Amino acid sequence: MTEKKTAPQLPAENPLPEIFAGQVLGFMIPSQHARGRAVRLDAVLDEVLSAHDYPPPITHLLAEALVLIALVGSLLKDEGAQVTMQAQTQAGPVSLLVCDYKDGALRGYVDFDADRLVELGANPSLFALFGAGYLALTFDLPGEQGRYQGIVPLEGDSLAEACQSYFVQSEQVPTLIRVAIASGSDGCRAAGLLVQHLPDGEEGRERLHVRLDHPEWEHVAVMAGSIRHEELLDTGLSMDAIVWRLFHEEDAVRVTRGPHLVRGCRCTSDHYEKVLSRFSEKDRQEMRNEDGIILVDCAFCSRSFPIAA
Repeated sequence: MTEKKTAPQLPAENPLPEIFAGQVLGFMIPSQHARGRAVRLDAVLDEVLSAHDYPPPITHLLAEALVLIALVGSLLKDEGAQVTMQAQTQAGPVSLLVCDYKDGALRGYVDFDADRLVELGANPSLFALFGAGYLALTFDLPGEQGRYQGIVPLEGDSLAEACQSYFVQSEQVPTLIRVAIASGSDGCRAAGLLVQHLPDGEEGRERLHVRLDHPEWEHVAVMAGSIRHEELLDTGLSMDAIVWRLFHEEDAVRVTRGPHLVRGCRCTSDHYEKVLSRFSEKDRQEMRNEDGIILVDCAFCSRSFPIAA
């Protein structure tokens, strides 16, 4: 007789609210040695995008990057840790894309040539936007852990594919990433799913037998890969429900709640005064205008900060 599996019930005395948007849902599948993250961005996405009047292709590009940085950043465990994603080239109309994540705070911007972008039409490919560029992920960890960076070619049909390549090539972690984006009269919506295989069964251990054809990973990748864009973007479907749809046949799926996501531009006059204090008086004098003011422009939030002498 086959045992019938039923949906797990949360304890009545400690109910956990479902996550629909604005917070990362983490999950583990112990029987398959896999972990994942799911996220849907709403207000925080609008807030970051509103700092600039981006044309649709750039809005789509930055929305994808913000989903990716939220997924990757939520893998960090230590408070104060930061991950920065940078896509750069000298060949395409998009010269630089930068976004970062720190303790649930997101920010990002894109530098591009508007005239060259218009020539590409409505839906340019990743290669058309960047040409032969590269993707870099930089991790700044607290304490003595320091900084490390991985760089991969900016290849594939999307930033998500390039990010997958980073984990496989630089960290030897089989990874699947799906991102969905929709733009309309009501704004831009974006969501994503990241799933990884940890063959040794424990996070943080050296992975000696990484195999993309590992039976556990093949199973998880097929299940995760079945997610549809409409499901990721369906605001009536919680992230918990999405994970349950994908992996309800597993013996157990353990979920955790990440931090609430906010726009995280850290620009303030005090911050820039500290930065400028590291320059010599001669350098600061050259920066001042005729009124003795140093004007600092923040590319992330499109604001100017006047710093008095």
